[in-house]
Amino acid sequence: MQKIRNIAIIAHVDHGKTTLVDKMIYQGNLFRETENKGDLLLDNNDLERERGITILAKNVSVHYKDYKINIIDTPGHADFGGEVERVLNMADGVLLLVDAFEGTMPQTRFVLQKALALGKKPIVVVNKVDKTNCRPDFVYEQVFDLMFSLDATEEQLDFTVVYGSAKQGWMSTDWHKPTTDITPLLDAIIKDIPAPKIQEGTPQMLITSLEYSSYVGRIAIGKLTRGKLKSGMAVTLCKRDGETMVKSRIKDLMIFEGMGKQKVEEVECGEICALVGIEGFEIGDTIADFENPEALAPIAIDEPTMSMLFTINDSPFFGRDGKYVTSRHIKERLDRELEKNLALRVQPGLTADSFVVFGRGVLHLSVLIETMRREGYELQVGQPKVIIKEINGVKCEPVEELTIDLPEELSGKAIEMVNRRKGTMTNMEHRNERVHLTFDIPSRGIIGLRSNLLTATAGEAVMAHRLKGFEPYMGEIEMRTNGSLIAMEAGDTFAYAINKLQDRGRFFIDPGEEVYAGQVIGESTRQDDIVINVCKSKKLTNMRASGSDDKVNIAPAVKFSLEEALEYIQEDEYVEVTPKSMRLRKIILDETERKRKNKAAATAE
Repeated sequence: MQKIRNIAIIAHVDHGKTTLVDKMIYQGNLFRETENKGDLLLDNNDLERERGITILAKNVSVHYKDYKINIIDTPGHADFGGEVERVLNMADGVLLLVDAFEGTMPQTRFVLQKALALGKKPIVVVNKVDKTNCRPDFVYEQVFDLMFSLDATEEQLDFTVVYGSAKQGWMSTDWHKPTTDITPLLDAIIKDIPAPKIQEGTPQMLITSLEYSSYVGRIAIGKLTRGKLKSGMAVTLCKRDGETMVKSRIKDLMIFEGMGKQKVEEVECGEICALVGIEGFEIGDTIADFENPEALAPIAIDEPTMSMLFTINDSPFFGRDGKYVTSRHIKERLDRELEKNLALRVQPGLTADSFVVFGRGVLHLSVLIETMRREGYELQVGQPKVIIKEINGVKCEPVEELTIDLPEELSGKAIEMVNRRKGTMTNMEHRNERVHLTFDIPSRGIIGLRSNLLTATAGEAVMAHRLKGFEPYMGEIEMRTNGSLIAMEAGDTFAYAINKLQDRGRFFIDPGEEVYAGQVIGESTRQDDIVINVCKSKKLTNMRASGSDDKVNIAPAVKFSLEEALEYIQEDEYVEVTPKSMRLRKIILDETERKRKNKAAATAE
């Protein structure tokens, strides 16, 4: 029997996965007593820390009672489902983490469905039982019903349940009896998660993850499912297509120890390991025997549901902030991303300097844009569009299950907003003073819904969604009804000019900001776009007039996050993203040219 347990931690976003991994790391004594430990240890890139979400799956290992537990922390957000699908191949069992108050959420269903379909054995952890008005027993029943509805096997339905609070650092088999540490959970992992199957014979390993090191280059990561691997061994790389075979050699062999890696000479079957020296591999390829290579089935990944146009920045302010501004730079960066981001697709655009990028949702693509921007890239991004498919001769679009949790008195507003976007309510559940609403809604209807819903409910609404599948097209949806305020000329904006134009709409810019002609600087109160001059200064005279020197009162500018900006823009607009700033603009900057094109489009109709 191998004393190894490979587990993946899966849950809905913000149910406490990374906090629980922290406690397992502390229990495994990976730190000296005196060390400053910190929290959310595995959320180690800036974007993850700022947003408070896990974006990339990560490996860590702890030792407990002579056993080595390899833990894989996975993202909880539906847009990063590709990461979860990828790493579940390395695990032999899963910890399903569920909030003791919220219960099973859309993403819980998504990740659990994937894990059960792969035959993984679950342990259920009902977390956050320290919350007031929590309901662990009800949540346990809810999880059982969910597993039953997902066609779990008898063995999977006979799961162990552990209760506790990852934040307070305790787990117990009875939530009425708190303990002092998470030992009951670690005992359950050793007892209930099966050991990796040992298969003798020639080596086989599916590459399920990759890392990059500036010293050794690309590192292939996966679970060795058959045979043994040795450092310096000659192997064959079997490509995803099942036909291409590349001869290669392992330079270094590493296993995960604690939060780092340790070089070893040999790896046994069932261990998760990292290989250095394999050239030209992709996720889904197989490392096989040098003489008689046998490929494993590649990873099955769900299709993308949304696309955006990426193009070079050709605004009057291009090249001011960024290091990488050409289409060659953008293409190389997207190609690098494709290697590790399995849910992403890239196609050439209509022009040589544009690319159509397909992903799982606005968040999935906006994280890529934000990462590129921080690396010094300048680019422009078009409006997100959902992918329309033809299935059996019928035009179909992606439909999502949407859940909204909000105070009871605000539920009417939410239902009205979702109905306007072709949403259909399927369930309504009262949870103390809050209401839990479930809808089926086209993916198009979700674009821009979050910010509107938060405004309408004064920030009270909690929204989550997951893809259900493709259903017949539901017709046109009325999205943004207001036009844009567009800058007439380039220059610095003046408080005097903005003050005089405040009745035209709300502004996205502050006084003293530099703008260019064709830049979207605000939202109009009407349906049509309005071109205004915000660069007009007050003409000074040496005469004083009573009342004309009053203090100027300007409403604060509306500042968008990247996702909000992407969801806000219309079809004829771009978001210009540079390392230091983000602007909205019309695709055609010249006003006369815009009018001519609109007139031609109207005539054609």
